[in-house]
Amino acid sequence: MNWLIGPEFGQLFRTFEHTAFRLEARDSYYSPNETAALTQFVAGESVDMGWFQNWLSMIRTATAEGRRFTRVRVVSVPLTDYSRFGVFCSQYTTATGEDIRYLARHDASEIPLDDYWLFDSRKLVKMHFDEHEHFLGGEIVEDPAEIVRYNYVRDALLHKAVRRDDFAAE
Repeated sequence: MNWLIGPEFGQLFRTFEHTAFRLEARDSYYSPNETAALTQFVAGESVDMGWFQNWLSMIRTATAEGRRFTRVRVVSVPLTDYSRFGVFCSQYTTATGEDIRYLARHDASEIPLDDYWLFDSRKLVKMHFDEHEHFLGGEIVEDPAEIVRYNYVRDALLHKAVRRDDFAAE
């Protein structure tokens, strides 16, 4: 299996031309670089966002160049601690230009929910995780019919989802 990880996966974010779309369909993810911030958030402490600065800088640069980042998070209600943390962190990414939207899981029941990135509506990367939510790698999908299907999923989700600020206000 040819899965992208590390720098090869990161290159996708520097080379797309117009749009990068992400579907997050899990209620939690494990990422070692955000563990301390998540612990601080859950404890009600001040959150050190230093771990997030490279991502924010990349989004800021891309959006300044006219490229767009869009994301839909399908979440269970009530929110898990991790999902609440995601809403908190997304205030920073939306401030840099990323369009983040939320959709309650019960409102997405008829839509297939596989985590993926879709770059320029033509490069599909399915995300794979283990049973502990560790990211294993991104699988490049080249089947045109599959790419069209995931474009449809993106459009259906964007139609139903609400913007981050509206969701956070609820």
